[in-house]
Order: sequence, then C-alpha cells, then structure tokens
Amino acid sequence: MLALGVSRISYETRLYFRSPDTMLFTFFFPFVMLGIFTAAFSSAGNIGAAPDGTGGVSVGAYYLPGMLAAGMLLSGVQNLAVDMAGEKSDGTLKRLGGTPLSPFSYFLGKIGQVFVTATLQAALLLLVARVLLAIELPSDPEKWLTFAWVFVLGVITSAFLGIALSALPRSGKSATAVVTPIVLILQFISGVYLQFSILPDWMQNFASLFPLKWMAQGMRSVFLPESFAQVEQTETWNLAGVAIALLLWLVVGLVLSRVTFRWIRKDA
Repeated sequence: MLALGVSRISYETRLYFRSPDTMLFTFFFPFVMLGIFTAAFSSAGNIGAAPDGTGGVSVGAYYLPGMLAAGMLLSGVQNLAVDMAGEKSDGTLKRLGGTPLSPFSYFLGKIGQVFVTATLQAALLLLVARVLLAIELPSDPEKWLTFAWVFVLGVITSAFLGIALSALPRSGKSATAVVTPIVLILQFISGVYLQFSILPDWMQNFASLFPLKWMAQGMRSVFLPESFAQVEQTETWNLAGVAIALLLWLVVGLVLSRVTFRWIRKDA
C-alpha cells in the first residue's frame, strides 16, 4: 500500500501542473494577491509605524504571512475538494475502486501532491518576496523552525479537510461554487486580506474556530516583529494554541475524510 501510494504522488503532481484552472486559482493566486496589495497600499506607508512615520513593516512584508497561510489552505482544501468532487462525478473514483488501489494509497497520493506543490509554492513566494519586493526574511533559525512545523501541520490539516469537504458538492460542476465561497470567507475573516486586529471581537472569535486563523497567526509570528504580537487576541503569538488548534483540526479532518470517503457516491 505504501509503495503504491508513493507512486501516486508523482502521478497526482503531474496532473496538478497540467490543469491551468487549478494552477491559477490555487498555485499562483497568493502571488497575484501579494502583488496587488503591495502595489495598492504601499503609498500609505509602513504598517505599524510610529506617529512620526518611523518603524513598522512594509505592506508587502505585512501581507506575506497571510498569503503563505492562504496558499496552504488553497493547496489543500480548495484544490482537493474540487478535484475529488470532479473525480467522483466523472466516474474516476468508481474505476479506481475496482483496482488494487486502497483508500490509504489514494489518500497518500493526494496528500503527497498537496505537500509537494505547497512546498514549491511557498519557496517561490518567499523568493519573489525577497528578490522582487525586497522583503527582509528572518535570520533566526528558531523562526524557521516555527515556520516548518506550522507549515507541515497546516498543509496536512488542509489536505485532510479538502478530502472531507469533497463529499459536500453534489457534482463536479457544482464543486467550485460550493467550495470557493467557503475558502474566500475564511480568508477575509482570518487575517489574510484584512488586518486581523481591526476585525470586531465576534468575528475574531468566530475565525478562531477554524484552522486558517491559526495558520496565519503562526506565520505572522515568523515574519513580523515581536511588537506585532501585542495586537493579537491574547497579546502574544500563542504558538502553543496554534499547535493545539491545528492538531485538533488535523484529527477532525482525518476522521471526516475516512468516514465520508466512498469510491462510489451513495446517490449514484
């Protein structure tokens, strides 16, 4: 099962990069949004600057953590939910169910593909941020260690949630219409497109029920100065809370993925 699952990773990754729609709305979307925010708001000055205009971080630097978190969510949740709903609708899963491929191997192929593409996306996003936008990246190894575990937990959690969410659309044609609004709303309330600290308390509390808020918070702890922790809900980065929340959602996603997964739709 393991060898078959590993071999599926390469197959799934090739399929991903052969899909222009998937590439545009999951792989390149964070790049586009980071460029738009940087170009649109840089003239207003640094975010978090002192009254005299000194200090703070550039607009691009501020939005980079959110775009990294959004990339993780898009690579896992939106990508897999839409992709697998399509495979259920067009009969691909039914055909795979008649082969020696087990659900474990199938899941491993999908999650491996998400991990490969999300890693490449994050690396390119950091390269663009440093080279084209002149954003300073952390030099502290401890910061990169935090980045690594937040990224790994976030990507795997997003992948399992994407598999689970693929059971919601009634057909492959409706998958994008069902999944995209969910993902878009989460990005707006979780500190990706809007500064999380300016959102009303009830919206911050609601966003805290979902994993994207914690992924974005973990990434902010890596790329933003320590002074920015004061505007978080607990006035700290609360990395223990980030780890607990992501681990809980990973377990939820794993259980839901296994419970809802079928080679053949019940209503087929």
